[in-house]
Amino acid sequence: MFAFIARQPILDRKRDVFAYELLFRDGKNNCFPDATRDERTEKLIAKHYLTLGLDDISCNKKSFINFQKETLVNGLPAVLDPSNVVVELSDTVLPHDALLDVCRQVKNTGFTIALDDHNLDPKWDDFLPYVDIVKVNIMQSDYDGIAKSMPRLLDSNVKLVAEQIDTQQDFEIYRDMGFDYFQGYFFAKPEAIKQQNLPTSKLTLVELMGVSSSETFDIERVNSVIEHDVGLSYMLLRFVNNPMVNKRYKITSLRHAITYMGEVELKKFVALLALANLNDDKPIELLHLSLVRAKFCDLVAREAKKGDNPPVGFLVGLFSLLDAILDQHMDTLLNQLPIDDDVKFALSGGQNDLSIYLVLAKAFESANWLKVIRIAGLLKIDQKRLHSMFNQAIIWGNGLRQSVSPHFPESKV
Repeated sequence: MFAFIARQPILDRKRDVFAYELLFRDGKNNCFPDATRDERTEKLIAKHYLTLGLDDISCNKKSFINFQKETLVNGLPAVLDPSNVVVELSDTVLPHDALLDVCRQVKNTGFTIALDDHNLDPKWDDFLPYVDIVKVNIMQSDYDGIAKSMPRLLDSNVKLVAEQIDTQQDFEIYRDMGFDYFQGYFFAKPEAIKQQNLPTSKLTLVELMGVSSSETFDIERVNSVIEHDVGLSYMLLRFVNNPMVNKRYKITSLRHAITYMGEVELKKFVALLALANLNDDKPIELLHLSLVRAKFCDLVAREAKKGDNPPVGFLVGLFSLLDAILDQHMDTLLNQLPIDDDVKFALSGGQNDLSIYLVLAKAFESANWLKVIRIAGLLKIDQKRLHSMFNQAIIWGNGLRQSVSPHFPESKV
């Protein structure tokens, strides 16, 4: 059940992840798959929940989930934890009065409730005593209308989510208006395009990224850079001793790491370590998204038997948000970054195998299932296999982001 799933982050005012909205391909309109009340289906859900749980997908954050009307009327699955799941309700599911009855029932079972796609119509005032969160789609309501409704919403003692926040400017506008949370990919866009040269400290990291994209590997150069930076040295040891990477041996140095990991895996690490340090003043979700894309593109490249030295699939995913991390045009950055030509071509908007892997990753992120199906056919890779790869990438990213980020926030907010 849970194998066909996508997630979209919901960030707080500090741009840390508060929760993820989960979108299910198996259900209608990306809803949680409907389960009748028979024992066989309950066991099936429990089996999938335990093998790929919502906590794995949502990185131990809260999960916002839409449910089909049958599930809402019959009762939510017992396998779901009310402390971690936010039930999203909208008037597209049930008529007003029936939905209000469901709202009361769900509230009595201990779940947090979010009113989805709130259009500011006064008819929704009946729901405000029962809901905890109101989601407002800024693309469906004008600014003046939202501003006019803010006092009434704030007086209702609910938390507010602004949806479709796709620019830094929108984030700042609605944060200043009083919204608590923000859904959209504004964090993955450059804050302001800056044309000045990168500072020396960041140029060193960019050089390390270039090393990871070369067929040869200058171990002496990399070792020298890392040895002279306490932060890099610390993150190196924390990363290579992470159970997701190494479950058997304690690694004590870069030279030890290359002996244990091998050149290709170490190239991935060097690129990842450099990117994490470039990301030090950005939202952690930006790095996390880069990690998931890197692992997914790497898995797809391996499945397609694309060359792995340098690890081009991994690198194209990892570097795909470099413009947002450094607030510069991607083409400007690529001129300064000595990376593999195929990777550079894909990142600059060219069409090749690597760009297809990146488009596929973005299709999963946005739950564009039709595009996933189309690209699966193009690559001749089974859809279930691709979903499994994306799930693996999410879990890998969840496990690694704490190791490569100096400012990893607490889970379970």
